[in-house]
Amino acid sequence: MESAQICLELRYLVYTSILLLVLWMPYILVQLFGVGPGKALSSPEDGVAAPKWTSRWKRAHYNLVENIVPFAVAVTAGELLNIHNGVTAACAMIFFWARVVHPFAQALNIWGLRTVIFAIGSISTLVYLITILMAAT
Repeated sequence: MESAQICLELRYLVYTSILLLVLWMPYILVQLFGVGPGKALSSPEDGVAAPKWTSRWKRAHYNLVENIVPFAVAVTAGELLNIHNGVTAACAMIFFWARVVHPFAQALNIWGLRTVIFAIGSISTLVYLITILMAAT
């Protein structure tokens, strides 16, 4: 059986999706160990008063939920149109690594860092989308 090849951009979309699927875990683990499984798994208003970093981490997860969509559109459009070049590869890698750093920047609450990291990820997606549009016209 021949192994399937995946383009770099699609690989980074998969990596980002994996990140999205594991990003909620620290918040839930704090809840589970803070009050025990019974109370932690009940309704959200019964949750434990957790350290502030956990609510910031949770917001970073929500932020990725919102921002993965335009990135996925860019990667999917590039894949469907067979547009792969150095710019699209760089944009995919930059977006992913910015999203890896973003929850830590959010949780640590360092002034300005979260915004800069967010902007880097957003700009990389914007450049990616513009590159796709320019190559497709």
